Amino acid sequence: MEKNIQDKDLGVITLRTTPRATRYTLKISKGKITATMPPGGDEKRMIAFIMENKPKLIKALQKHPARPLINEQTQLQATTFQTHIFRTERENFYMRLEEGILHIACPLETCFEREEVQSLLKSMLEKAFRHEAKRLLPQRIARLAQQHGFTLTGVKINNSKTHWGSCTPRKSVNLSLYLMLLPWHLVDYVLLHELCHTIEMNHSEKFWMLMDKVTDKLSHVVETGRAPSEGIPCYHFEGMRRSTLRLYNWVNCQKLAPTCRMKVRGAPTSIGRAL
Repeated sequence: MEKNIQDKDLGVITLRTTPRATRYTLKISKGKITATMPPGGDEKRMIAFIMENKPKLIKALQKHPARPLINEQTQLQATTFQTHIFRTERENFYMRLEEGILHIACPLETCFEREEVQSLLKSMLEKAFRHEAKRLLPQRIARLAQQHGFTLTGVKINNSKTHWGSCTPRKSVNLSLYLMLLPWHLVDYVLLHELCHTIEMNHSEKFWMLMDKVTDKLSHVVETGRAPSEGIPCYHFEGMRRSTLRLYNWVNCQKLAPTCRMKVRGAPTSIGRAL
């Protein structure tokens, strides 16, 4: 059994009965509360349990807010396109990438609050990122490899949300399709980072010396947030937790990408967040 109830302070609460449940529990995920009870549980008792814990739930929701909905107001700037989401009289969802605009059409009766609608829109965006990544990244990294004298044996595009990229001992590189959320100068930085791993498979001083060589000491900028001299673009890692950082564009401080990890001189980093 599953049903939704509305509370003016807590928002929509999902009441759920599952065979595995042995007690009444409350869980918050993506800014939403799910209340679970065992078979034969009393709904009134569950609601009372929610009200008893309401102050704690409010605090927890403030710490774990819901992600913004993808809807008609969403304006996402990707590497090669902007999004344009709109309603149409057609009965089905469809998208079209044209002249730097990703048009996503939704039926007139679309309810953007529904999870299945959000899941569909995210999958459409992922499909667009994958298309652009496969179209552009292999040739771009191949050009950088030739320019700087690296040996590259292959490129694969995946949907990793934990790594921008990785390099194998066979000098093959895996790249996340979510790189297509970054501006080109940061994409190139990640590509050069992985190309350097075709020679140095760690983050030793030799690796960073190589990175400095191919990026005109941009690796120093990424590590410290300070340009070693004038005229070098400056980007910044702003600390989030001990083991994770977020990559921001130094100029406009705009969040650039979904949660992804990449090793950066001595510490794993998390580069931004979006979808």
